[in-house]
Amino acid sequence: MEKILNYINGAFVEPTAGKFFDNIEPAKGEVYSQIPNSQAEDVEKAVNAAKEAFPIWSTMSNEERGDWMMKVANGIKARMGEFVAAESRDNGKPVKLAEHVDIPRAVSNFKFFATGIQHFASESHNMVGVGVNYTLRKPLGVVGCISPWNLPLYLFTWKIAPALAAGNCVVAKPSEVTPYTAYLLCKVMDEVGFPKGVLNIVHGYGQYAGDAIVRHKDTKAISFTGGTATGKAIASIAAPMFKKLSLELGGKNPNIIFNDCDFDEMLKTTIRSSFANQGQICLCGSRIFVQKGIYEKFKTAFVEKIKKTKVSNPEDPKAQLGAVVSEPHMEKVLSYIDLAKEEGGTVLAGGHRVELDAPYDKGFYIAPTIIEGLEYTCRTNQEEIFGPVVTITPFEDEEEVLKMANSTEYGLSATLWTSDLKRAHRMADQIDAGIVWINAWLVRDLRTPFGGVKSSGVGREGGWEALKFFTEPKNVFVKS
Repeated sequence: MEKILNYINGAFVEPTAGKFFDNIEPAKGEVYSQIPNSQAEDVEKAVNAAKEAFPIWSTMSNEERGDWMMKVANGIKARMGEFVAAESRDNGKPVKLAEHVDIPRAVSNFKFFATGIQHFASESHNMVGVGVNYTLRKPLGVVGCISPWNLPLYLFTWKIAPALAAGNCVVAKPSEVTPYTAYLLCKVMDEVGFPKGVLNIVHGYGQYAGDAIVRHKDTKAISFTGGTATGKAIASIAAPMFKKLSLELGGKNPNIIFNDCDFDEMLKTTIRSSFANQGQICLCGSRIFVQKGIYEKFKTAFVEKIKKTKVSNPEDPKAQLGAVVSEPHMEKVLSYIDLAKEEGGTVLAGGHRVELDAPYDKGFYIAPTIIEGLEYTCRTNQEEIFGPVVTITPFEDEEEVLKMANSTEYGLSATLWTSDLKRAHRMADQIDAGIVWINAWLVRDLRTPFGGVKSSGVGREGGWEALKFFTEPKNVFVKS
């Protein structure tokens, strides 16, 4: 059985303690590779390698660093089929999703920041008759990047690329649930001869490898995407050490649908925004609020479409949903469906585990689930489920739906469907969210700031925001 290896100082190495744990294929529920159970000593080696590489990498020109990153982007693209198959197998998502979203976006992340850093400008402030101030943007040094399992390579590269472009060296940990494409990324780096020690990837559990990255005195910043509880734990460690923190955390996003929406376009997009990637996207609209004038029409059409949705193995070209990422996560999602029933909800579609024929009979599949009849304050409507489960709730007017939409501790994204331009702007301004889509969902411009408010995180990723995070401003004054 294949062993995934750490990548430290340009070499593939086993964990120091020689311990591994199982990597399980969600579609089959079977072990198919072994993951390093890295500890603090492995992180120490990675940090030391990064520190040694930093003086050379940080003093390269922006163009030189960009050229190296473009080589990685092209290396991923050259092995597109292998990356797509690996991402689908590791995560359980349909192959066509990995093919059209995950891996192309990983390529784009490297390309975007490889060229973007060459246009990243700092400020100057002229004091007439006194002198001039100018701002330098200096790389931080060694930074830690920890990414989640839902969009493994997509979000891993979303952190690594700007950190490298800004001149930092990186110690990164992919999710222990979906490590394989990060391992393939190391193979690409090895093939292109990427400078040793600049990017080091350490696999393992968050409480060991991740914790060691956060606690290490020489990691100057931590960029983390994952659950809110883990984000709080990271902040409690990193904040007293005065590390820079970027935390992209949970979401419980509202999808608000007004009577005057483009119904067909809304319905088509709402199916995606509810269940894409088995609902395992932090931006999915899991709370659907529908104005009363079209509530019954929407419910009938939505339920009819979802009941026809095909849940199948990831390699099935007709699969619309694949497996959720793991058995514990499947059990968590199913437990919330049970909770919704206890809270008085009615399951209109789905609500059960899906069993496929062998060899997928042990896989972790859940039917897309629609629930109505719940109070907006109930646990099902307040807590992040992160699976193929949505609730639908009618509302009367803007005031009522704003109260419901803003009622959770989260504030990541929101979607609005209306033909009234004034209402769209008014609502977008009042919704507690870092991202609002109007008559669309998941349209991403890599230049724009990405992140949430309240318990959905701290800081922003994307574009200049990411490059600012991974650099330290220094003001210089010159007397005239």
